[in-house]
Amino acid sequence: METQKQMDSVAYMSGSIRNIMAKAYRNVLSNPREAKFAYRMQRLFEKSEKRRRKVLDEEGLEVPPFLISSIATTCNLHCKGCYARNNGIAEDKEESRKETLTPQQWRTIFTEAAAMGINFSLLAGGEPMMRKDILEQIAEVQDMIFPIFTNGTLIGPSYIEFLHEHLNLVPIISIEGTAMGTDERRGRGVFKRAMQSMQMLKEADLFFGTSITVTTENMHLVTSDDFISQLRSDGCKIIFYVEYVPTEPGTEHLAFADEHVAMMEQLLAQRRSDYNDIIIISFPGDEKALGGCLASGRGFFHIGPDGSAEPCPFSPFSDSNVAQLGMREALKSPLFRKIRAARALGWEHTGGCTLFEHREEIEKMVI
Repeated sequence: METQKQMDSVAYMSGSIRNIMAKAYRNVLSNPREAKFAYRMQRLFEKSEKRRRKVLDEEGLEVPPFLISSIATTCNLHCKGCYARNNGIAEDKEESRKETLTPQQWRTIFTEAAAMGINFSLLAGGEPMMRKDILEQIAEVQDMIFPIFTNGTLIGPSYIEFLHEHLNLVPIISIEGTAMGTDERRGRGVFKRAMQSMQMLKEADLFFGTSITVTTENMHLVTSDDFISQLRSDGCKIIFYVEYVPTEPGTEHLAFADEHVAMMEQLLAQRRSDYNDIIIISFPGDEKALGGCLASGRGFFHIGPDGSAEPCPFSPFSDSNVAQLGMREALKSPLFRKIRAARALGWEHTGGCTLFEHREEIEKMVI
């Protein structure tokens, strides 16, 4: 029965990825270079789906279709409520920073991942664009796509040229909605700089998107018809909506409750119907359609700067290291198995991130 559930989950997620890539392909048909790249990736993903299914059939090991990887431990901004700083990923003082993997170690990890059928890794930090040495290495793993979650302030002519040479690196620029909202959280002038970066990417005819942290206060604004229409005019081809997780005391009111989750589902269903030329992804909102929390290797897991295999960025606990054990063994993490078993028993949570709600229980599971 468990294997059948795994098969159903794998089939659903694989189908979702096929749909996303098909939409991405349609969105770049006017750009021959981007269209050729998207077509090649579509064919590759079909092969990767077979690779993941083969590992499941032969080894009973569920290989997730994507990863989240924090490659940077530094950032040029100090955003309010930043989970990376609160979780100790990003630090200003060098002596306080976590040990970080070398560019070659990251390339080795992603090369193994691609061979197993993993085709995406979302790159986070810190600020990933502060580690161009790592980006230069992993860009050579051409069987993977790397959405780079960036504040957008470091994108200039040299980065535009670099991104033009490596279409598998996709900038995802973070904003909070309005200029006032973005600058209030990220710092004065950040919104203007982010918009300038979008303009450069649009003029270079590069595929890019935006990431928006959604709260109870900005939900209606950032999902409005006017707002999405403006993003489309700015050249965005993909929008990531990331629900706020209250990593700082006193901000709990900004996190979604069940009624906000339901409302967000309705709003995005309408927007997806209205805008068939934009890919809209909600996290963790879209997990519901996939049977609940996808962390701990069920759909993805998080790789910390030092290679630690963690359930997700909001659950920074680990008993395995990808750089030391390799991808295959890291997926067999006892912690991951315990979390998946506990979740299957019916963990309850009030909207937002399931693992963040149960962080104290998860900490006790670490061997």
